Amino acid sequence: MSVLALLDPAVRVAHDVVAALATVVPTALAIVLFTAAVRLALHPLARAAARGEKARLRLAPRVAELRERHRKNPEKLQAALAELYRTEQASPFAGCLPMLLQLPFFSVMYRLFTTPNDLLGHTLGGVPLGLHVTGVHSLPQLLVFAALYAALAAVGWTGFRRARRTPTDAPGAALLPYLSFGTVLFAALVPLAAGLYLLTTTAWTAAERALLHRGTPVPAAGPAVAPAR
Repeated sequence: MSVLALLDPAVRVAHDVVAALATVVPTALAIVLFTAAVRLALHPLARAAARGEKARLRLAPRVAELRERHRKNPEKLQAALAELYRTEQASPFAGCLPMLLQLPFFSVMYRLFTTPNDLLGHTLGGVPLGLHVTGVHSLPQLLVFAALYAALAAVGWTGFRRARRTPTDAPGAALLPYLSFGTVLFAALVPLAAGLYLLTTTAWTAAERALLHRGTPVPAAGPAVAPAR
């Protein structure tokens, strides 16, 4: 049995909510509204993650200084870092833990939109929501997928630009900004309904980050801790 099958009770609830919405609006729009509603419910976690990331950026120069000062003594470095975070009432994990707590919700929505069900028989622009791009058989259907991928690429571009402006000494840092376009590749592997979910949730994330991080200065020196996403 798949590990994701453990989420089936929650998936059934999500299905019923989307199906209820689909009685008053088109199913594709119901998926968008449902995804937006879930993201709104998770917004407090995003705010917590933003506070953690702002604290990391604020402390980055001091962390870098401590790493340089104690680079030959890992034990003193860890003690100094622990004292710094304790004094500042911050945590190097404050930004990532709220994001990890969101994973179950995202897994439920992913399973809902990739597991065969009656919702996927509905259409968007004449394309069944359960159809993969490899199954298209006409130019109009291909154009629907092309528009979806173009929109995902546009959202990815905003993430790419932000990542390029945020210095980091994380391994493979030069490649990290390009991960913003990963949703385009992932969308090509899932049906249209899941692609709509990806577009809605990534667009929400981009808007949310712009709102929560407005006015946040970018440090001149790269932080010593990899950014939490």
